[in-house]
Amino acid sequence: ALDKFLDRAWLTVPILLGCILGLWFFFTHLPFTLLPPGDSGFIRGVFIAQEGSSPAQMHAYQQQVNQKLKDDPNIGQFFTLAGFAARTSSSQGLIFCFLKPRSQRLPIDQCIPQLQKSISSIPGITAVLQPNPVLQINVGATSQTQGQYAYTLSGIVPDDVYAAANQLMTKLKDFKGFASVRSDYYNSTPNLTVDIDRERAATYGVSTSAVQSLLRTAYSQNYVYLIKQPEDQYQVILEVKDKERAQPADLNDLYVRSNTGGSFSATGAGGGTITTTTGTAANLVPLRAVTSTKQIVGPQAVNHFNQFTSVTINFNLLPNVAIGDATKFIEDSFAQVHQQIPSVQATFQGEALVFRQLFKSLPLLLLSAIFVMYVILGILYESYVHPITVLFPAIVPAVVGGLFTLWAFGSSLSLYSVIGLFLLLGIVKKNGILVVDFALKRIDEGLSLREAIHEASLERFRPIMMTTLAALMGAVPLALGFGHDASARRPLGLVIVGGLIFSQMITLFVTPVIYLWLEWFQEHVLDKVPFLRSAHMHHEGEPKPTGDGEVREPMPAGVA
Repeated sequence: ALDKFLDRAWLTVPILLGCILGLWFFFTHLPFTLLPPGDSGFIRGVFIAQEGSSPAQMHAYQQQVNQKLKDDPNIGQFFTLAGFAARTSSSQGLIFCFLKPRSQRLPIDQCIPQLQKSISSIPGITAVLQPNPVLQINVGATSQTQGQYAYTLSGIVPDDVYAAANQLMTKLKDFKGFASVRSDYYNSTPNLTVDIDRERAATYGVSTSAVQSLLRTAYSQNYVYLIKQPEDQYQVILEVKDKERAQPADLNDLYVRSNTGGSFSATGAGGGTITTTTGTAANLVPLRAVTSTKQIVGPQAVNHFNQFTSVTINFNLLPNVAIGDATKFIEDSFAQVHQQIPSVQATFQGEALVFRQLFKSLPLLLLSAIFVMYVILGILYESYVHPITVLFPAIVPAVVGGLFTLWAFGSSLSLYSVIGLFLLLGIVKKNGILVVDFALKRIDEGLSLREAIHEASLERFRPIMMTTLAALMGAVPLALGFGHDASARRPLGLVIVGGLIFSQMITLFVTPVIYLWLEWFQEHVLDKVPFLRSAHMHHEGEPKPTGDGEVREPMPAGVA
């Protein structure tokens, strides 16, 4: 079969051109993702109530969520947490679910939509759930409570940032690949503003810091003193009773201490007159005499990114939806918004940012790895063309085979797939090394080019097949998806298995042809330049001594 292919060497050109076109096709059509979520058996998320919900309301919602989780047949254990302001706002609660063994439940990508729909059916709340990946990249830039990926808008003018975020959220509803998409801009939170009348406060001898200290002590629930004992320590918390801080009108019952004594009278907002007599022992002034209150609806918090006002949009993706498609849609949508509001800038955060940085540098990483291998092989063979003989006919078919396998099995190009591609670069090049190294020794012994490469291909066929099968069998369990959370690692096995099989079928025939062509180019072009001359010079027509001391007339070099 090798002799027939050498006689029809022109077939090498369409084969390699097809492989190059395959590279372009698969790199442009395969979906990109950072890390496949896999099936870790653990779900986390939040349930979100109306802004301004009281602790009692959140507790009632939590009980309803617990009942939904108990009724779900896929959940083994769970716990929920509400009112934990350190991780979520007061109107949000955390959900953590441990699923039953795989044999007793649905796949996790089916459990999440079912559970999310069940919890969201509770009037007044919505749920955002996501699988917890086994391997998670958390750069600490954003919270992943409401979504695995994040996109942050920031600007100098807060109103422009909020307007751009609202427009972008409207456009993102057109993308059907989002499992959930929410922003951290909540602008319907009930607020009570307390304005200090500084002139009147100065008249009563009340400082601004005294009013602030009074409100902080009454409502912050922070401890004012720490009692330390040998066996324990105790926090002294000073606050008003719960029933005396339930309504905004309860502020009228507070008194603030004045810095001076005497009798003062003032007319309140309602027209009544307040008369206060103070002395050195009890110089108290009603808080309503120096302040005014107003109930408004406003933002829950003003978030910042790089010291600028910001809004972060968190999103999760449906199964089999690539993060590359989502990021492209978000960027295109923001470009339309940016034309109307140019003062706002945007960037990805968290895993989405890592994804873009990784795949933006992927071509450079591949080229760098190939260049390093070329330099090492060039030093080994003391030639400029033999490294190309080793690398080109092996790497191109291997990468195409790996990408084709991903495409055929409906997988995506992820971090695991990239690791598999780099493994392929190291595995498949040994085929060319075994053949070329043996052929160069035979050329030095006096064989012609075709005789040398033909004998090398036959002699090295068995070790090539043995090493390839060893690597192939090691990757088969990964490709078949055995083990816990195997679906996340499966792309790694698919790339290796598909790349090795496809490369093996191509390189055994293409490598000898490429060798003959490049060796002809070396003899007729490069050897004429002293700097580019190969250490393995072999000119046709010159007898070369063999290893036995005999002189052999070399056959004409060439393919035919």
